Amino acid sequence: MASALPPYASAGQRAWFYSFRVICGLIFFFLIFPVLIIIPLSFNAEDFFTFTPKMLALDPEGYSLKHYRDFFTNPDWQSAMWNSFSIAPVATIFATAFGTLAAIGLSQSNMPFRSAVMALLISPMIVPLIISAAGMYFFYSRIGLQGTYWGVVLAHAALGTPFVIITVTATLVGFDQSLVRAAANLGANPVTTFFKVQMPLILPGVVSGALFAFITSFDEVVVVLFLGSAAQKTLPWQMFTGLREQISPTILAVATLLVAISIALLTTLELLRRRSERLRGMTPG
Repeated sequence: MASALPPYASAGQRAWFYSFRVICGLIFFFLIFPVLIIIPLSFNAEDFFTFTPKMLALDPEGYSLKHYRDFFTNPDWQSAMWNSFSIAPVATIFATAFGTLAAIGLSQSNMPFRSAVMALLISPMIVPLIISAAGMYFFYSRIGLQGTYWGVVLAHAALGTPFVIITVTATLVGFDQSLVRAAANLGANPVTTFFKVQMPLILPGVVSGALFAFITSFDEVVVVLFLGSAAQKTLPWQMFTGLREQISPTILAVATLLVAISIALLTTLELLRRRSERLRGMTPG
């Protein structure tokens, strides 16, 4: 194995080699255990947030799909789910388009104040979310977008755009700009050059940024609380309300479904990262 210790390693090196892996395992367990614990709890046959004696005894009667049935039959949860799936994809489209164009512009060496513009565009990732939400509330209320569908969409697009900028910019680092000049010499206009030359090569970065933007919009709750109305109550908002006003174990079932969606999206990101490395010749095909 390439990662195995060489035979001439000292005792200290061997101790650090195994200690480092134990520390990493403990950190991983600390981070992932709170997420994994909700999965079996979501199958609780009782309306509790704790393991019942029957569950601990692995009694089939202690497990049930009642909370999942409640999620798929309760009109409040279904309305929130459809609101999330109607807002997040549109916000992702805006964020991907704006972020990709911004990243291409920032990749140009002759762009003035590039560092300042980059810092400004990624500021939504740095500024505390509550401050961004409050600022958006006062701004959108003045232009009539507060409490509207498009107000929430544009706010989520603003939060997702920095992720697209960062991933596409990272992809453009290895992009050969001579390909753009060659396409222009052959008579291609900028639009054709973008879709025929640039986009196929930076597509993994664009898709990765779009997935991050989608996750950001789908999981966001603070901005929706400030800008949304009852008609824009999303799934995270419904979960937040459920924790504050009525302790419903259905939240565990919803959380488990969201974990499954996140795992699927992260798996897609990893596959795209490997594809991008193969396209750039960083790993063998």
